[in-house]
Amino acid sequence: MYVAPLNAPPVTKAEFGFNEHHQNEVINYMRFARSKRLLRLKTIDSCFEELKDSRLSDETFTVDEVREMLDGLQAVVRGEVEMELINTAHTNVLLLRQLFSQAEKFYLRLQSDISELENRELLEQVAEFEKTDFKTADKINQETSKPKLAPLNEGGVSELLNKEITRLQEENDKLKARLRTIESQAMSALDEKSKAERALKDIKKTQGEQQLTAKSQEISSLEDTVAALREDYERTLSANAVSQKDLQENLISSKHELLRVQEQLAMAEKELDKKFQQTAAYRNMKEILTKKNEQIKDIRKRLQRYEPNE
Repeated sequence: MYVAPLNAPPVTKAEFGFNEHHQNEVINYMRFARSKRLLRLKTIDSCFEELKDSRLSDETFTVDEVREMLDGLQAVVRGEVEMELINTAHTNVLLLRQLFSQAEKFYLRLQSDISELENRELLEQVAEFEKTDFKTADKINQETSKPKLAPLNEGGVSELLNKEITRLQEENDKLKARLRTIESQAMSALDEKSKAERALKDIKKTQGEQQLTAKSQEISSLEDTVAALREDYERTLSANAVSQKDLQENLISSKHELLRVQEQLAMAEKELDKKFQQTAAYRNMKEILTKKNEQIKDIRKRLQRYEPNE
């Protein structure tokens, strides 16, 4: 037999870890089990009383008669105990059926540890609970109706599904808001890129116009010089035919000078273009365009991550 330790603490409701509702359910089941147990014990007692009243009227019995009476009593008691054990097992199955049905409504999977059913320490706690708190609870619940397992409807499942749908909708709204923010950032980056490109074009256009103006002024000056030389040449030719050769040479040299100046202008244009590319404004604009292109590539990758099919 199991003997409880002498210094064992008293058993309280908290040791079972139940809330008030489940505590009442345990009490109701123990009340039901006790009533069935008492009824079966009364039946066994009646078997002995019946034997006493029907067979023990004589004063002397033979050994065979005593053996016959004990065998008959054994058969009756054995049948009653076996019936009670079978009924208790079936009753426990029905109780588990109710619990599992309620759990499956909420898509839960309950598990049981069969080895704990033979834990002597826990069995002693249950026995102590039946002697103390169970009796107190009987007095409190005498005037109250016995609660039964509340039938489940689809409300619990619908509530869980509604909560899950609400949570998914909130996450979807957050993702949409984040996507809108990323799209606005992408549009801002594209606008800044367009502005930078236009500014770079304007700078190039301004520099080009300035260079063209300078070249045009030089060409105009050279053209004026050539025109003046022609006029001088014509006057000199008409006035003095002897100086015609000198004028032609001067004209040729002027043309060579014009070609040399044009070549210098072309070289100066290339040099100005090279210097412009080396200016801080050109480098800054080029760096800005490079950074904007990298930002746009990064934003496109992030958009592809949230909307891969688009």
